[in-house]
This record gives sequence, structure tokens and C-alpha cells, in this order.
Amino acid sequence: MEVPESEDKIARTILDAAFTVHSALGPGLFESVYEAVLAYELGLRGLTVRRQVPIPIIYGELRFDEGFRADLLVADRVIAELKSVEALAPVHAKQVLTQLRLSGHRLGLLINFGAIHLKDGIRRLVNGLPE
Repeated sequence: MEVPESEDKIARTILDAAFTVHSALGPGLFESVYEAVLAYELGLRGLTVRRQVPIPIIYGELRFDEGFRADLLVADRVIAELKSVEALAPVHAKQVLTQLRLSGHRLGLLINFGAIHLKDGIRRLVNGLPE
């Protein structure tokens, strides 16, 4: 599955904003701080951002509305999952892939603001393709 250019452009804007935030604040703050500040920075760049967006799980006749929450849904197209940990674990990428599959979105970014160098804490994940 190929990611449309518009989603790639949104992802580049998200990453540019994340580098700006990380440069200004550094690592070590709570995830909620990075979430609020990144959402603000993306808004300054003209993107719509929704925070803590519920992603329901549907199993047969059961609908569980609070199955997952995406940290940020940017331009109603790209999920940004934020962490503030020493190192990303494989389960973090699986979480984003599950969110993409359940929501029907194609592109997700996993951004670890806890990394000393932000470039080392970024994963780009695409729904429907192997990692």
C-alpha cells in the first residue's frame, strides 16, 4: 500500500515541528507536555490537530469505544503516537500499527521525545506493509 504524497507532506511537517519542540524543551518531560506543545506547534503551521482521539474496537456485535486513544490525529490523516521514554520497545510500534489498522488510517509516526537525539527516536509506520 502506497502512502499518498499529501500524507507524506503532513508527516514531514509533523517531524519538523517535533524537532522544533525537542530543540526547545529537550528530553525528559512528561509525554503530556510534548503532546500539548506539539499540537500547538502544528496549529501554528496551519494543520488541524485532535488530541486523545478514541479508536474503537469492534468485535462481532460488541463496540468498545475506548479501545485505544491516538495521542494526535493530524489533518484527519496521520496518527502521531508520542512517547517520553529512554528507548522505544517493539510493543510501541505494534501499538501504532494496531491503531492504524483499527482506524483505517495509513500512516503513523512514533516519536520518542525521551531520546537524546530525536532522530534516533522516530519510527514511520504504514498500515498494510511489513515493518
